[in-house]
Amino acid sequence: MNPISMNSKQILDGPALLQKIRRIAFQIFENNFEEKEIIIAGIVGEGFSLAQLLCQNILEISSIKAQAVAIQLNKDVPYESPVQFECDKSIFEDKVIIVVDDVLNTGRTFSYSLAPFLSMHVKKIQVAVVVDRNYRKFPISADYIGYQMSTTLSEHVEVILSDKTKLGVYLR
Repeated sequence: MNPISMNSKQILDGPALLQKIRRIAFQIFENNFEEKEIIIAGIVGEGFSLAQLLCQNILEISSIKAQAVAIQLNKDVPYESPVQFECDKSIFEDKVIIVVDDVLNTGRTFSYSLAPFLSMHVKKIQVAVVVDRNYRKFPISADYIGYQMSTTLSEHVEVILSDKTKLGVYLR
């Protein structure tokens, strides 16, 4: 990602972004309150940072054990190498999996990241994003959305979660 440029417009500041994430955590809890444990699988980068923040919030508001797992894939050419996890795949068995990323644009990254779960016995798969841009090319929709926005195709939405000094959502 390029650093935030002078012509970037801040859409959500740090406190507003953290409030959206907390609201998503409450929604996840409300829809999965009977579960003892859930897995929050974040796509490498800001998606994994989101997964960690969601787990932290879920642990604060509920008795559900939430575990963050990183999904490793090449976002630019996801079909060239297999999706990998930082853990043994057996932890996903018979669990609710929430796959998360910072921005849902075309749905391509999510499509590839969901593929490995199709060969596993999981209870349920849900999708959470901070920003939904509504430019679907793949049949993916988010169950949990922090912020929905319509932009032009030439505009870029950047969510920064891993750098606390620049925390926010930016449009450039």
